[in-house]
Order: sequence, then C-alpha cells, then structure tokens
Amino acid sequence: HVHLGEGEQRKDLFPVPKQNLFKKQNMEARDATAGAFVGTDREKKSAKKDAAPKAVTPQTKSRMEKIFGFKKEDLCCWESLVALLNRPTDPASLGIFRCLFGLLMAIDVTQERGLSHLDYKYLDGAPVCRFPLFNFLEPLPLDWMYLVYLVMFLGALGIMVGCFYRLSCLMFISTYWYIFFLDKTAWNNHSYLYGLIGFQLAIMDGNRYWSVDGLRKPSIRNAHVPLWNYTLLRTQIFIVYFIAGVKKLDADWVEGYSMSYLAHHWLFDPFKVILPVELVSLLVVHGGGLVLDLTAGYLLFFDATRPVVFFFVSYFHCMNSQLFSIGMFSYTMLATSPLFCYADWPRRFFARFPSFLRGVLPLTSAEIQPSTSCLYPEICSSSECRETQNPAKPSKLRFKHKLGAVFTILYIAEQFFMPYSHFITKGYNNWTNGLYGYSWDMMVHSRSHQHVKITYKDGKTGEIGYLNPGVFTQSRRWKDHGDMLKQYATCLSGLLPHYNISDPEIYFDIWVSINERFQQRIFDPRVDIVKAEWSPFKANPWLMPLLVDLSPWRTKFQEIEGSLDNQTEIVFIADFPGLQLENFVSKDLGNTSIHVLQGQVNVEIVDEKKNSTLQSGDQIQVPAGGYHKVYTVSESPSCYMYVYVNTTETVLLQNFTKLQELQERIRNGTETEPLPPELQPLMAADDDKEAEVNATDPVVQLFLKRQRRMKEVKKRREAGVLERLGRFAVKKYYTIRRGFLMTAIAIRNLVLGLPPVEQLRREVAFANMKEPEAEANPDETLRNEVGHAEL
Repeated sequence: HVHLGEGEQRKDLFPVPKQNLFKKQNMEARDATAGAFVGTDREKKSAKKDAAPKAVTPQTKSRMEKIFGFKKEDLCCWESLVALLNRPTDPASLGIFRCLFGLLMAIDVTQERGLSHLDYKYLDGAPVCRFPLFNFLEPLPLDWMYLVYLVMFLGALGIMVGCFYRLSCLMFISTYWYIFFLDKTAWNNHSYLYGLIGFQLAIMDGNRYWSVDGLRKPSIRNAHVPLWNYTLLRTQIFIVYFIAGVKKLDADWVEGYSMSYLAHHWLFDPFKVILPVELVSLLVVHGGGLVLDLTAGYLLFFDATRPVVFFFVSYFHCMNSQLFSIGMFSYTMLATSPLFCYADWPRRFFARFPSFLRGVLPLTSAEIQPSTSCLYPEICSSSECRETQNPAKPSKLRFKHKLGAVFTILYIAEQFFMPYSHFITKGYNNWTNGLYGYSWDMMVHSRSHQHVKITYKDGKTGEIGYLNPGVFTQSRRWKDHGDMLKQYATCLSGLLPHYNISDPEIYFDIWVSINERFQQRIFDPRVDIVKAEWSPFKANPWLMPLLVDLSPWRTKFQEIEGSLDNQTEIVFIADFPGLQLENFVSKDLGNTSIHVLQGQVNVEIVDEKKNSTLQSGDQIQVPAGGYHKVYTVSESPSCYMYVYVNTTETVLLQNFTKLQELQERIRNGTETEPLPPELQPLMAADDDKEAEVNATDPVVQLFLKRQRRMKEVKKRREAGVLERLGRFAVKKYYTIRRGFLMTAIAIRNLVLGLPPVEQLRREVAFANMKEPEAEANPDETLRNEVGHAEL
C-alpha cells in the first residue's frame, strides 16, 4: 500500500499507553480508509487523542466519511462547506510539490520557454510576422527580453526554495503569462497548465513547509494550510486527465486514426511480440490512452486504487517523455501524483532517513502550528484541550475563509467550462481545433500538409505572384488556424509594399489531411484574407467544411496502399465543386498518374493545352516537369489520388546498391579490375572524411556521406546507458550554458551599454561554443535543435 497507517507513524514518535490501545487501533482503521479528495485533519486529532490519558468512546464513521474523508453534513449548508474547505491540513505535501514545481519551471525556462535560443526566437529588428493573443502585444527589445526571462527564472528559483514566496510567484506568473500571450504558435496544453499552477501557488500557503521563509519567519514554519489549497491542485490535475479522456471519445480516436503512427515507435516493441502493429495502435495506443485518461483522475483519489494507478500513470508519463518533445510536462505530472496521497506522506518518508541528515531534510515532527488561514472548530472540552501538547484555539468564520471557498468553487467551475466554451469563441473553431491551448485536446488530431500556396495580387497593377510558404515567420502553425492566418495576411500586407507591391491582396490555398482522411482545403482560396472578416465570436465564413462524409474511405486507403510496392507513393485528394487544384509535377517524379475515385474531374495539361474529362474509375498520366490543373466539375465533392514513383530516387538507390557491392568486393580483395579515378574514394576507410571531400562524382560523394551518417546513427543506437546519459548531459550543459551567457551579455548591455562590435562578436561566439561533435557548424546545429531551420 502506498500509505502507511497513521498509527504506524505515531508508533515511533509517541509511545502509546496500554489503556489507549483500542483507541489507537480504531484510529488506524479510520485513517486507512480516509479518502484523498479533500483530505482529513487527522494529524491534529490523532496528536490530541494520543496525548489524552483516559480512554474515550470512539465515534462511528459513516461510509461516506471513510471513503471521501468528509461527511454528508459537511455539504448541507454554506457554513459547513466553508468550514470543510478551510479545514486545517498538513502543509508537507504542498511544500514538497512547491519545491519540485519550482525546480522543473527553472529548467523549463532554459528549455521549452526558449532562453537558450532567445536571439533566434525574437530576431531583434528583423521583419518577422508574429502571432500574439492580442495584436497590441509586442516583444521588447532583445536585451530586455533576456531580462524578462531572468525575472521568470529567479521567480521559479524563489518558488523552489520558498524565499520571498509571494514576490517570487508574482515574478514568475507575470513574466510567464506575458510570454505565453506573446506567441500563440507556442501554445499547448501543458504550457497553459504551468501558468495555472503558478497562479494557484501564488494564492496558496505553499511556503509553510521546507522553505527559506519558514526559517525567516518562525510563525509560519510548519503551520497548517487550509484544505482548499489541496482541493484546487487535485481538482486541476483531475481535469487534465478527465477532460483529455472525454475529448478522446471522438470517433477518430476510438477507431484508431488519430495517432496510428505511434505504434511504430520502439517503445511499443514489447507489445508487438504478441500483437500485430494494427492492434497495438488500436488497443494499446488509442484504447489504453482513452481508458487511462478517463479513469486516472478518479482512481488517484482512493486508497485502494491509488498504488495501481500510480504505476500506470508513471509508466504513461515516462513513455510520453520519449515519444514527444514536451519538455518538463511528463515530469511535472509525475510531481503532481503524490498530491493525491495523505498530506503528511513527506514526514513519514523522510523519517526513514538517518538522523544525521535531519538537519537538511524536511521536518518529520508531527507537531504542526496553528494558522490564521484555517478554521478550527470546537472539538474537545476545555480540560482536554489544556492537556493537549499544542492546542489550537477555535476560530471564527471570517471573510477570508469565505473568500477562499468562493474562489475555489468559481475556479473549478471555470476550469470545467473553458474546454467547452467553443460556442462562444466560434472564430477559433477550425475543424474542432478551437482554443486548443485551453481545451486539453492532447494529441487528439494528427495533421499532414500536402500543398501550401500563397498568392499575392497587386491592388493597383493587378500583377500576380507567389510567396514562399512561411516567409517572414518562424512558425508553421498558422496553416491550421484561421486567427493566425488573418494575422499573417495582415502582416504580409504591411511588408509587401516595401517590395513595390501596392495594396496587396493575399490568397491562401492550404491542403490538410486530418486523422488520415483525404487531403482537402481548409480555407477558401478565392477569399482575400487581408480584407476578410474575422471575429473570435463569429463563425469563420471562409473556413471550408471538413468532408466527414468521406471518412469511410480510410479503410479503402489501407487496402490500396497495401497493394503497392515500396517504390510507389500515393496521395489521396478531395475537392469541392467549382474549385480547381493547380499542381506542378517535379522532374524527379517521372511516372505520375491521376486516378478518379468518386465524382467527375477535368484535367488540363497546361503546356500541351489538352483537356480530359474523367469519371469514377478513370485515370490519366500527367507529364513531369510541368503544370496541370484538376477541375471538380461534378455537383458533389470529387475524390482522386496521385500515384507516382520518384524515378530519380529509384535510380540513385540502384547506384548506391552497386557501389555497396563494389566496396564489399574491394574489402574482400575479390575486385581485380582497376578502379577509375571517380571510384577510387571507395577504397578509403568508412570514417575517412577526406574521401568524401575528394570525391569528384556526386553520386559517390552522396554514397560516402550516407555511409558515414548511417555509421554514426548505428553507433549512437548501440551506445550504452552511461554513454547516452553522458551525451545527454553534455548537450543540456551547452544548451543551458548558452542561455545564461547570453543573458549575462544582455544584462551587461542594459547596465553599461553596448560594447564594440568586435567584442560583442567574440562574446557571442564564446556563448555559441558547442560540444566537439557539433563544433563544425554550431549555428546550423542550434537552428535545427530549436526548429528554426527554415531561417
């Protein structure tokens, strides 16, 4: 069992008289069944009962009180509910969570928040389109942004050690929410969760246990905290699990289309021993994720189920840390799990450590100070209270007690409401996307983009041109969100006049497949987004509907793909009546054809000026190296597929195979013919980079480069645990090192002014220093790490 009985703890700390044995056994039985949803005041009561010299008649507890820790009468009226939510509770568990959360957020500042690559993120002075929540929000100059991040980091450290606790919380959440609102492209559920927990801790008494403030102010050290502190945090984590499970009741998730690619990850190899990949995806990935999210929040509350669900949620979060790049989220969720245990678990845990470590470890004493934040009822006679070692005087119901109860109820109601507020924020609903960062839609949808075209038109001359998708921006998420598309178009309309394009009109043609459906348009390509209306409270008029009626085709897709060879690729397309797809076939795709699955289309070969009308079941070959247009002429949406072979890649792989065979014969000594000069680099060792550089034939050069990369990948995969940990630690060291060195440079610039350019260049070069393996091209390595390679 994950808990020890309360009596087991008191056995070591307070000897129990023989006449109190029956009372103590009854107390153990009571504590072994008390629930964790609201906790109990058992620490204070048990201390008083153990100190009492005469036996008392144990009170019979109702079944509800044994399971949930509170009685039905506690909910009968407002005063009783306020008393329940302000019940004095052990601060130990809250203090340990505060420390862990502060530590994880301090690490997160340098990682996912982006301190280590701030100069790449904000690009001081560069023409960059950004996507804030409110259009008036703008980033500060780069040096000041480093100061903002420094304040956030110091706030996280202050939360961790509990030093100037309220001020540290304010420093953290003010800067955190500013950065959060500054960039919607970085929004996700766990970043939203960090901000919520930081806000909750700011109004809680999280510095009552194992904190610097406790050393500075003995009056708050080891003092009770009101029960609503735990209720808020526990309910918040319950919402994270449960709402995520409710969102997974979507048909795409239940049928196994949302995250089918995950089943191919090596983490699921043990399941593949007994199940095929398709069933691993359906039963383990989708079924297991659904059941865990729906039940974990409930099962964590009860003593009987908590140990089992502890194992599963821990395994789940450890897997997520390897499956996704989600920073500290998995570790933060692991840190929240002990909140569902009895609030005094740290005292029992640290009491097991040797006595010489007690000076640096959290308190294990059961004596807890009274706190004015809690509401103490009259529970014993005056004579009994005088005999108690540390009696708490009964307190009166005050305004702050009522305020804490009101806030708890309103906050919980708001958190249950926000994930389903899309009927208010209609402008954010793009194929059930909604306010993604607020709705706990954790990996419910997977998207793939096949075609993105940005067309501009000069408002005065009528000249038409095309923009590189992603120009003037660092993000790719604008392609799926109507609000970001509007912001992007507005930004482009302000930048293009600098390139002699007057009053530009901007049109987007974006093709997306959601959960393995057809590739289809998400926005109307005929609408000028610069002039288009958008409101968060109105439905998006230029959003194209998701063709859900075509969803049953997905089973047919699997049959078609299974019938193709490894060299043949396929793309499934669906389009609306009256629209056309203009497409260019690369010269590398020498064998491309269009097959009509449903509806009627007209295919125009632009260079040849030929038109062909195709019905369901017809097909046509399209030439490589030219444009063609596909018009949907039927009254209902058309469905067709591109079938193609990358002939250039096929020939290259064939050449690689021949070079591999030749190299093997050279090594074995069976090659007797003299090699021509362009093939002589094959005689060099595999790890000889000189051979790659000296190769004159481009195919040989690519072959040697590919070989070297494959060898490096194999070496990394076969590395031992210690080597992997060392490599991980070195990588993190240089990443964190760069963040702090760049911060020091920025603060110096703010205080003393900018140094000479040459000095600044040397300082930045020193900060950019990477581990030896990445020393060759540090800028490219850094950009790839932070996902900004398109710059």
